[in-house]
Amino acid sequence: MRLHRSHFEGFIHSMKIRRDSAILVLGAALLLVACSTSMSAQNLDPANLLKPPADSWPIYHGDYSGRRHSSLSQITPQNVANLGLAWAFQTRQEAQIKSSPLLVDGVLFFTVPDNIWAVDARSGHEIWHYRRPSEGEHIGHRGVAMYKGWLYFTTPDCHLISLNAKDGTVRWDKVYADANQGYWSTMAPLVVGKHVIAGVSGDFDNLVGYLRSFDPETGAVQWQWNSSPPLGTPNATTGGMTWMTGTYDPELNLVYWGTGNPTPVLNGTTRPGDNPYTCSIVAINPDTGALVWGFQVSPHDTHDWDAVETPVLVDGDFHGQQRKMLMQSSRNGFFFVLDRVTGKSLLTAPFGPVNWNLGIDNQGRPIPDPNKEPAPDGRLIAPDEGGMTNYRSPSFDPKTGLFIVDAHPSYSIYFAKPADGTYGWAGADYGLWGKGVIEAIDYQTGKIRWSHYVGPGGSGAGVMTTASGLTFTGDAFGNVLALDTSNGQTLWHAGTGDPIQSSPITYQLDGRQYVITSSGGVLFAWALPQTSTPKIR
Repeated sequence: MRLHRSHFEGFIHSMKIRRDSAILVLGAALLLVACSTSMSAQNLDPANLLKPPADSWPIYHGDYSGRRHSSLSQITPQNVANLGLAWAFQTRQEAQIKSSPLLVDGVLFFTVPDNIWAVDARSGHEIWHYRRPSEGEHIGHRGVAMYKGWLYFTTPDCHLISLNAKDGTVRWDKVYADANQGYWSTMAPLVVGKHVIAGVSGDFDNLVGYLRSFDPETGAVQWQWNSSPPLGTPNATTGGMTWMTGTYDPELNLVYWGTGNPTPVLNGTTRPGDNPYTCSIVAINPDTGALVWGFQVSPHDTHDWDAVETPVLVDGDFHGQQRKMLMQSSRNGFFFVLDRVTGKSLLTAPFGPVNWNLGIDNQGRPIPDPNKEPAPDGRLIAPDEGGMTNYRSPSFDPKTGLFIVDAHPSYSIYFAKPADGTYGWAGADYGLWGKGVIEAIDYQTGKIRWSHYVGPGGSGAGVMTTASGLTFTGDAFGNVLALDTSNGQTLWHAGTGDPIQSSPITYQLDGRQYVITSSGGVLFAWALPQTSTPKIR
């Protein structure tokens, strides 16, 4: 049945309901129509992946660049103090929301382990909920990917599942790693052309890290790229897990991905050399899986400093020359700027206290200090095992040239203890001190332009900037923050009651800009007050 506005107006008139009640009834009816439209229109145009419109957020990072910067400007430094809660959605799950939602055709899709929700982006009303209990490590989940009318979801026990975006029904289910061996998955896949690309997690020995590409229609494996050598290679490492979503340059047709630490984790004696391509940024051809170049940010890592942090793609001037650049704030404490065509270093600079290296080599890589490897009597190391930053997204603001990141200056004592053996974790790390700061890094120099304290230990929230000059993030106390991008000053905040473990997104629907954040198991939508109410004609 097609609903027409006159049906509701006639009903309201016949029942002699007061005008203010009529407005509420009509609004609710129109909302039902909007929800019905959203449910029936779930089909992502592949062109929107290349240039997302303002009413969408179709990729984990918002677009392929990973900049997490929005062109929207309705919410400004001048009016952000008026920001209020538009709606909140409660998952009723113990798991914290760590995912970054997708938005397509007015519907938000987000996850916690074993669960996906489709929620109306205007109202926060649930459209459908998919649940699949699984084995495997339930450490967190980052989100889904979408291709045409299909969603792609990884499970803790390493299944890649394709679902109908309209109703959450399963189309196919493929196993892509063996959870019984110690693999698990937490990531949002990346769709590039006719490829669904997914990575793996796992810190056990004798696990090879890899990326795998799947056909979006059938789930058939197209290619696999391994980040560490085949099992049994003499003196070689394992590891190099690929557990965070990469980025993509359509012009170069290259996918950029970060890889994790080698194993054994803290003991490097059994794996001499640099251990490529662990703790690296790699450029891969998405059609063939061929490695084009690799840059190792932590050669021979012995401190668990994954380099899976977002490879942010920026086109612009670098020291007077136009460049296609890749930027990463890495867990090891260094900020890197690379030429993303060649993988050559343009800049390497610390963005907090770092004491584990002897300098920078002629390739722009930190040189590990052997005296800072874990030892039986302990070694004081900066940063700690959690790293100077982690998986939460940074942002790049092109107007100011600032790379803004949730940073964690910290110190820890690393041990190698005989009781821990030589494999597995092979040691221990005990944090001594740390704090959370939002840092704005000048990408031309690596210098920190401003720093905003967000609490002891660290905040856990990612960062998003907007064209109006705002930086959205969170602090260690569960507050959502809006900062002035130019200087880091707080312009607005709101308490949420729980730590924030996700990265913000924003979109505009019906002329209204929303900012989406989460804390605990609740998704929050923030917006400016509406200035008008629906009229009865």
